[in-house]
Amino acid sequence: MGLGSGMRRVVLMSTAGATADPLAALGALPGVADSVESVRKAVDRVYGHRVMRRRSNAITSEAALRGARGSAALSGADWALEEVRRRTDFSVDDEARAVGAALRLTAEAGQLLSIWRQSPLRVLARLHLVAAADQGDQVGRPRKEGERVDEPLVGLPLPSATETHGRLDGLAGLIIAGGSAPALVTAAVVHGELLALRPFTSHNGLVARAAERIVLVGSGLDPKSVCAAEVGHAELGRDAYLEALGGYVSGTPMGVAAWIAHCGRAVELGARESMAVCEALQRGAA
Repeated sequence: MGLGSGMRRVVLMSTAGATADPLAALGALPGVADSVESVRKAVDRVYGHRVMRRRSNAITSEAALRGARGSAALSGADWALEEVRRRTDFSVDDEARAVGAALRLTAEAGQLLSIWRQSPLRVLARLHLVAAADQGDQVGRPRKEGERVDEPLVGLPLPSATETHGRLDGLAGLIIAGGSAPALVTAAVVHGELLALRPFTSHNGLVARAAERIVLVGSGLDPKSVCAAEVGHAELGRDAYLEALGGYVSGTPMGVAAWIAHCGRAVELGARESMAVCEALQRGAA
């Protein structure tokens, strides 16, 4: 349905043509079911905390801030949390602009949940518009042939604009069709495809991580958006992130399963962060 050739190989190896739901097929890859179950338990622990019943809005707000900080760190702006909390001017240099873009995306993502399942490409365009509002006619649309992509931290080969458009259409088709894939699998594929394709001329990493958040929240796995995967991705580190992404792009069953597991671990770490916030609020220390 338009995914890259490597991903099609994984689907064929997983199902031997037995299903029309390729994302669900990825759930059968070795170790993926364990990752899905581990994530579910971690999320359930957060939602079961007594503070969540009384102050969930505070946990959501704090998770948004910490998630934005984590996403910006992976894009080269590794600021301390208190610096992100304190600053009001995000236009002075490239790092500040990256942090500002991450904060805007985190705020915008929650407004796009109802649109995602009907028009994911529209949502992606909106996310890029929000992240890169000052880049003229390159904002809010997939790149054209020959346009330069500013994504220095991802050094993978860049697909052509034609291939990118086709794969975006295929990914959108899978989202619109729905299916039985676990939320973690869908979120990991959306995240991985967007990083592999880098469909926009800038801010692809920030957009990819915002899209992952939209899937996790919109699926019902994390409806209050308190388990910020971006926190976990940053904690696991950029090297591990890029290594896992390379496995996804390879299209091998082992590589794709490792990427899904990496995304799962990131969600678990995001959940752990919010558990710590819950505990601090319970003690009256935050």
